[in-house]
Amino acid sequence: MIKSYLTLIEAEIKKQKFGSEPESLYQPIRYILSLGGKRLRPLLTMFAYLLYKKDPRKIVQYATAIEAFHNFTLLHDDIMDKAPLRRGKATVHKKWNVNTAILSGDVMLVKVYDLFLTLDEKKLKAVLKGFNTCAAEVCEGQQWDMEFETKSKVSEAQYINMIRLKTAVLLGFSLELGALLANASESDRKALKEFGVNIGIGFQLKDDLLDVYANKKKFGKQVGGDILANKKTFLLIKALEKSKGKTRQELTHWLSQKKFNKAEKIEGITAIYDSLNIQQITERKIESYFKKGFKSLAKVKSSKGKKHLIEFANDLIGRQS
Repeated sequence: MIKSYLTLIEAEIKKQKFGSEPESLYQPIRYILSLGGKRLRPLLTMFAYLLYKKDPRKIVQYATAIEAFHNFTLLHDDIMDKAPLRRGKATVHKKWNVNTAILSGDVMLVKVYDLFLTLDEKKLKAVLKGFNTCAAEVCEGQQWDMEFETKSKVSEAQYINMIRLKTAVLLGFSLELGALLANASESDRKALKEFGVNIGIGFQLKDDLLDVYANKKKFGKQVGGDILANKKTFLLIKALEKSKGKTRQELTHWLSQKKFNKAEKIEGITAIYDSLNIQQITERKIESYFKKGFKSLAKVKSSKGKKHLIEFANDLIGRQS
């Protein structure tokens, strides 16, 4: 069943050329969208819609708009992070250049609004209001993420709020959008949004975990990239919170080094995480947010199609890439 929805999404992505000339502006958009990915967000929009309506083809254009926005954020995020790889392939700023990547991202965001313009006036206003709030929050989350790089201390609560904004609110809006397009009740829209936000936090925590413990061939990104960048992930925050004595000194040593062997740093900090049971602590935190998500989903009055959302969330919990 999910394959058929993915086929609809991929066909719509190919249909949307986003522009033609200059080729150097629009080819990067087609490139990043062609790299695939899980298409989590448009799938969530379609699943939410299917709780109330039968034919998801009616909204696939709007689901694709969410995927385009998501990829816009990735394109700019990769520039800020100086990331060399995205889904196992060269990032746009590496394949072209930084200036082209910035401009392609900018026009990509503009084209998202174009995809929404065929909505009727009443729905258009509600969709754009929700989308603009979500988009601003994503930018706020990204700014917090960058500010955390220079802060000496980041609390767990601050970090969770940052990933809620940067990652989770878009999953929440994806579900809210599907429900809104299906004329769902306000209470159902709110519950679905809460479900998305909570599984979104769990999803990002899982991403943090996989950055350290994933199979390199499956992950599609540089394993240990967060460690090399001293990124204040949940794992590092908990390690700094729990480490003492010699372990704390060793962790501080690695974090203070300007020049280092990459493999040695990844191995050294991973060993510290292992000694502090950071993997198990992170897994428990991930589970807690998915449980919160399922509680929110239980509040949704429509029961048909819920199994798709439950299966979807369970797949996120168990993912290895």
